[in-house]
Amino acid sequence: MTDPTTDTAGAPGDAHASRASLEALRAEIAKAVVGQDPAVTGLVVALLCRGHVLLEGVPGVAKTLLVRALAASLELDTKRVQFTPDLMPGDITGSLVYDARTAEFSFQPGPVFTNLLLADEINRTPPKTQSSLLEAMEERQVTVDGTPRKLPEPFLVAATQNPVEYEGTYPLPEAQLDRFLLKLTVPLPDREDEIDVLRRHADGFDPRDLRAAGVRPVAGPADLEAARAAVAKTSVSPEITGYVVDICRATRDSPSFSLGVSPRGATALLSTARAWAWLTGRDYVTPDDVKALALPTLRHRVQLRPEAEMEGVTADSVITAILAHVPVPR
Repeated sequence: MTDPTTDTAGAPGDAHASRASLEALRAEIAKAVVGQDPAVTGLVVALLCRGHVLLEGVPGVAKTLLVRALAASLELDTKRVQFTPDLMPGDITGSLVYDARTAEFSFQPGPVFTNLLLADEINRTPPKTQSSLLEAMEERQVTVDGTPRKLPEPFLVAATQNPVEYEGTYPLPEAQLDRFLLKLTVPLPDREDEIDVLRRHADGFDPRDLRAAGVRPVAGPADLEAARAAVAKTSVSPEITGYVVDICRATRDSPSFSLGVSPRGATALLSTARAWAWLTGRDYVTPDDVKALALPTLRHRVQLRPEAEMEGVTADSVITAILAHVPVPR
């Protein structure tokens, strides 16, 4: 095994410096968001894997603030779209606009042409508009009037949604859910964290002014590229690859699921496990890395049978049981 502080990203110290910058990113977000460390870590993992993130939680648990704090901590262009029932696909991707002076149509880019797109309350808009993000998320481009247009790099969609049982929500179709690398749940804070939130507000914290809260850019595109290069060199043994495949195949055989994890989901789990292994200071993946990322990577890629839902079974509980039964490589 190589020393993770040398030559991992191409030159001595690159891996150490890029890892330090992303650790600083996590600390910077914590200045604005209290008690959501797993969600913060998930966002950093998604950045490393060039993936997209879906944040789910009841209103008022700082989902939007979490993404805004991430944007404020990065030297990246960011835009926000508030998804509403009357939002049209062209409001996101952009459209051709007629210019009376030149008597020609010109393309006006939509907010999707950015590095970090905050898709706020994505499940409050109908499926037609939700699907306008499919090409952008998968191909990193949008096609308008038959012309494909590349999106900036890096490009990440961080979408928030309320639980689907809430009034006025439209469940995301399976094809779009599969485009998200991670689905992170943002729970209600425990008592001590909630006290800390109120204390910060009493001391003058304004969630609309993150700069006043001390949140500053601590990482940029160069840091991300160095970190991604380091992650790409994190080794994966054949035993770990087999372990990931066995977990995903077990979801397809589970009597509780009508839809199991696809090969794309298996690839995603391997990618997130590698990123987590590198973040924790190793240049190789362990079974614990796979287990640590299994729930956020797989929970939105499976579908429960109606009878299982009626019995109170959840996707998380079934995946947890699968992790407990699939043999762990030694």
